[in-house]
Amino acid sequence: MTAYVYTGRSTGGESVRGIMEADSADGVAGRLSQGGIIPIDIRLADAARAASGDLGELGRRLGLGKPSTADLILFTRQMYTITKAGIPLLRGLRAISGTTHNVALRRALEDVLASLEGGRELAVSLARHPQIFPQLYVGVVAVGEATGTLESSFARLGEYLGQEQDIRDRVKNAVRYPLIVLVAIAVAMGVITVFVIPKFAPLFQALGDQIPWPTRIIMGASRLAKTWWQVGIALLALLALAANRLVATERGRYHWHRLQLRIPVIGTLMHHAILARVARTLAVSLNAGMPMLQTLAAIARSAGNDYVAERVQSLREAVERGEPLARAATVGGLFPPLVLQMIAVGEETGELPDLLEEAAGFYEREVDYTVKNMSAAFEPILITFVGLMVLILALGVFLPMWDLIAKVGSGH
Repeated sequence: MTAYVYTGRSTGGESVRGIMEADSADGVAGRLSQGGIIPIDIRLADAARAASGDLGELGRRLGLGKPSTADLILFTRQMYTITKAGIPLLRGLRAISGTTHNVALRRALEDVLASLEGGRELAVSLARHPQIFPQLYVGVVAVGEATGTLESSFARLGEYLGQEQDIRDRVKNAVRYPLIVLVAIAVAMGVITVFVIPKFAPLFQALGDQIPWPTRIIMGASRLAKTWWQVGIALLALLALAANRLVATERGRYHWHRLQLRIPVIGTLMHHAILARVARTLAVSLNAGMPMLQTLAAIARSAGNDYVAERVQSLREAVERGEPLARAATVGGLFPPLVLQMIAVGEETGELPDLLEEAAGFYEREVDYTVKNMSAAFEPILITFVGLMVLILALGVFLPMWDLIAKVGSGH
């Protein structure tokens, strides 16, 4: 099944927008019509995101776009405080919307207020804004409303979102160090090639045809950089544009996301972070009482990695066919043996959410360990790379000097 973004109007004339899974756009239209909604526009979710990507980025910079995870965490904790204190929902939401700095979230909360005043439930009102409140969020709130445990639902969501934000920040901080080092090395090499090596060129040319090959390489690179730097920049820009266009396609993005998980050290870190997120999401959802199929569908849409999303979607389809989760997960190839064993034991004992929490905690600790040892893991790679660059430069500069000294010495 494919996700579609739809826009329509209810029988009361109100605008309705959301995301629905179906085999085709006609299927979405049929289900909307059965629910009393007149469809106006139906398009693939990926196409809708691509069409609004550039404007969305500009809007986010101006504070007009989708709120960040930190904004959603703050809202969730405020809702937990309101429900715990017994403050009426309308009054609490009105106070929150008046103090929310993000324009998109404030407008969404104003619409939620209007929807609540119209007699709708909170989960239904939140579901009107799927770009802000994901399906998992709405599902947990719906279960809380139905069971009278809204306070604990917001507590679970606040803890889950906080842990998710924390693990994302740690991964970003871990990746930032090697990137900065590599950029610094590239800049240093560029400065040496463009400004330092040309100063030695007249001296090296005195050797005629006896210039060593490392020096020839360095001098050729220097001449190329000075003469064709505009072409080089243009080629780099074209390559970046082509790579961006390739990753923007569904197939290209899938292969790029799969490649990310195979990068040494960083790929392992990202894989552990994703496993922790999937296990934590499953645990929170099942603890809240969400159906397994709905939970897996929400995880697939919010995985942030197309390769992982495909694996989770395959897992969902296997469970939908009636297979046990442990067997479906084994065939899917997403989880390592440790998590598979925990899932199997959890299904047998009826304690699947608790064991998934344990698995999530284990992989979060693995992420912590990897982040703390990231410098030690990258040092051999970076030292080897820097050493090769220095060796080439040293040979390129000093070999011809030694030859010149030898010639001068033999001449005397």
